[in-house]
Amino acid sequence: MNEEVWLIEPSGPLRGDVEVRGSKNGVSKHMVAAMLGTGESTIQNAPDVGEVGITAQMLRALGIDVEISSGEISVAPGKQINPHVPAAFTGLNRIPILMLGPLLHLAGEAFVPLVGGDPIGRRPVDFHVEALRAMGAEVEVSDTGVYAKAKRLRGTRIELPYPSVGATETILMSAVLAEGKTVLKGAAMEPEVVELALFLQRMGARIELSPDRRIVIEGVERLHGASTWLNGDRIEAFSYLAAGLITGGQVRVHGCPQDRLVTAITTLARMGAEVDITDDYLSASAPHGLRAAAVQTDTHPGFMTDWQTPLMVLFTQAQGMSVLHETVFENRLVYVPALQKMGCEIEVFDVCLGGPACRYHDTNAKHSAVVRGVSRLSGADVTLPDIRAGFSAVLAAAAAEGTSTLRGVHHIERGYHRPFEQFASLGLKISREKVQDG
Repeated sequence: MNEEVWLIEPSGPLRGDVEVRGSKNGVSKHMVAAMLGTGESTIQNAPDVGEVGITAQMLRALGIDVEISSGEISVAPGKQINPHVPAAFTGLNRIPILMLGPLLHLAGEAFVPLVGGDPIGRRPVDFHVEALRAMGAEVEVSDTGVYAKAKRLRGTRIELPYPSVGATETILMSAVLAEGKTVLKGAAMEPEVVELALFLQRMGARIELSPDRRIVIEGVERLHGASTWLNGDRIEAFSYLAAGLITGGQVRVHGCPQDRLVTAITTLARMGAEVDITDDYLSASAPHGLRAAAVQTDTHPGFMTDWQTPLMVLFTQAQGMSVLHETVFENRLVYVPALQKMGCEIEVFDVCLGGPACRYHDTNAKHSAVVRGVSRLSGADVTLPDIRAGFSAVLAAAAAEGTSTLRGVHHIERGYHRPFEQFASLGLKISREKVQDG
C-alpha cells in the first residue's frame, strides 16, 4: 500500500497570514449534540479535518442525516435510529462514548465501541459510565464496548473527581433531556465545553454555568434544531504563532479570539516574544531572541496540554534550560523521540519538575521534560505517532538544516485544517510523495 509522506526543506523564516476555523475537538461534539434536535441543525466555520468525516460516518450509520459543504455541516434526524455504533469505528477516535447519552434519549438503549484517539495516555470511560449510572441507566462495559439502556434518564447530583472534558460533555448531553435537575460539580470549563453548552442552550436546553466549576442543567421535554458559528481553534492558533517564532519569522493568526489564548500569549511574552493583539489578528515575533521558561500544563484556564507540543520545539530555540511539566495526560510526551532524532536536546523524567506535585507524581509516567536551547536541529526521517506530535515535527523540520521526511502525516490532517496548504502559504518548502508502506 502506498503511504503519503511530506518532504520539508527549511526555507528561512515563515511569514504570512493564517485563518483558523473551528476546532477539531469542538466540531465533532457539536455534531453529536445536534442528534438531540427534532429539526435540522447547522454548524458553520467547520474545519476540513479527518475527524469531521469519521464523525459524519458514525452518525449516518446510526440513521442520522449529515450533509457537509464548504465549512458548513447540517445534521438532521433520520426516519429510524439504529442505536448501535458499528464495531468498524473501534479505536478511531473518542467520539462514540459521547453518543451514549443522546442514543439513550433517542432509542432507550445504546452500544458504542471502545474509544480511541491519540496514544497520549489512558482515557478512562469510568467517569462517563458512572455518570450515566447515577442518572439511572444500566451500563455494561465489555472488551468490545459499552452497552447501556434506560427508559428515561433522571437528573441527579454528580461530582467529577477530575475536571474531565469528555465526561463533562457526556453529562451535558445526557442531562439536557433528563427528567429533573442535574447538578454537576468539578466540571471542565474549557472554551470548547462552554461553546457546546451555548449550542445546547440555542437548541432549547436550560443550563446555568455557576462559579467553582459547577453546572446546573434542568431537563426539558425536547430540543429543536439550531445554528451556530464555531470560534477559531486555539490549538491551531498557538501552533502557527509558534511556527513564526521558531523560524525567526512572524505569522498573523486570524479567526481565534484573544480570550482563548490568554495564558499562551503571556507565556510567549515571558519568553521574550513581542505579541501584537488586535480585533482582527494575533501575531508574535522575537527580534531579540527567546528566553527559557518553566511551564506547567493544566486544565482551563491553565496552559493547555495541546499547546505543549509546539512549545517544546519553541524551547529548543530559546536561550537556556526550559522545563515542561505535563499534568493532564501521563503519556503526552510520546512524541519526544521524533524530536530528539532531529537534534532537539530534550530529556524526560518521571518526577514533577517546574510545578507542584501532580497526580502522576508517584507513578512511572514520564511527564516532565528539560529542554536545552538553542539546539541546532537537523533534517531527519521521522514517523509521527499522533496529531500534535505531527505538527511539532513540521515545526522542527522548518527550523532544521537539511531535508526532513515525515511519515504518518494523516495524523496531522485528522486534526488541522489543510495544514499542507497553510504551511506552503507561509513560505515553507513542502512537497508530498507516495512511498511504499512497510
